[in-house]
Amino acid sequence: MSSLSSLLLTASHWAVWLIGGLAIVATLMPLLRHTAWWIRVCDFPRLQIVAALVLMLAAGLALGGAGAGPWQQGFLLVMAGAAIYQVSRIMPYTPLVRKDVADSTRAHNPNVEFSLVVMNVLQYNRQGALALATVRAADPDVIMAVETNEWWHQQLRPLEKTHPYTCHEPLDNTYGLLFFSRLPLKACQIKYLLDDDVPSLHTHVQLPDGRTWVRLYGLHPKPPAPQESKTSTKRDAELLLVGKEVDRRDEPTIVFGDMNDVAWSHTSELFRRVSGLLDPRVGRGLMPTFHADYSLLRWPLDHIFVSPHFQVVDMRRLSHVGSDHFPIFVRLSFEPQHKAEQVENAEQADAEDHAEANEKIAEGFVEEQEEEVSEATKS
Repeated sequence: MSSLSSLLLTASHWAVWLIGGLAIVATLMPLLRHTAWWIRVCDFPRLQIVAALVLMLAAGLALGGAGAGPWQQGFLLVMAGAAIYQVSRIMPYTPLVRKDVADSTRAHNPNVEFSLVVMNVLQYNRQGALALATVRAADPDVIMAVETNEWWHQQLRPLEKTHPYTCHEPLDNTYGLLFFSRLPLKACQIKYLLDDDVPSLHTHVQLPDGRTWVRLYGLHPKPPAPQESKTSTKRDAELLLVGKEVDRRDEPTIVFGDMNDVAWSHTSELFRRVSGLLDPRVGRGLMPTFHADYSLLRWPLDHIFVSPHFQVVDMRRLSHVGSDHFPIFVRLSFEPQHKAEQVENAEQADAEDHAEANEKIAEGFVEEQEEEVSEATKS
């Protein structure tokens, strides 16, 4: 074997161990309950980590894994185990499992159907006409657009002709929201649950039957990222605050928004157990909404969670609107007669789950207070 071939072979082995090792570490990191951003970001790219593990496992075997020493074979087995674990976390969000929220089989009945679009427009995106046309083509009953400032308010204001019930909070800090509805609203409020610069939507919407009111929560917490929030503490606390509130009420409910979290994270799963809500993605597919510009680096950040009163008529990702997110659309059918069947699909929270949720919420308020003191000291 030439020296060049030997060098390439050695480099290939080192690449397998290095990339495979990083993928193993990225698999283990989310098992830690620490909220530091550099740990929590490992929740996101599970599909990409699986791809890296499978490729490195195949490369390791091709480079002589069967004849390798015990520690090399052990390393390949660890990579295989990590890949299997990652696949098990992703599997619920594929068509290979039963749907948590069943497809509606009833005849079309517009009186009990309800459609919704969640759209992160990317505040600095200037393709307002494209976003407006995309939403109009989907023709949802309600629309929540986030990362919206006054410029975006003016771009989307034509929606008010068809969706006259509104609840807006345009802001210049990338956390503004606009909410449009063609259906009547009741007690619509903008609340600041934890961050004093991050609004959330709280309202009821009346279905076309004129009798049924559905509670809506629209959220857009800060992501765990160095330029936004150094931990996921307040993001987790905001989601769980809403989950606890949903748990206290037995009414048709939908929680939606850009959660800056993936469906398979520990916090998202804890939220579903505490709230009793269901994820329509389960059994339907990932429908990744971020990042819209990079097809190999995508994961589902925009979510719609529903109570067991609903079944799905249609759910899909909409086309590119110039943002780093794709909008997501769902049409639901209000079918309370199937609620008992679907409750069985909801994960049930135990005392430990409620205790953990309460602890995370308390930590969120403590972190917010500490930040307020820090800001006051600086000023």
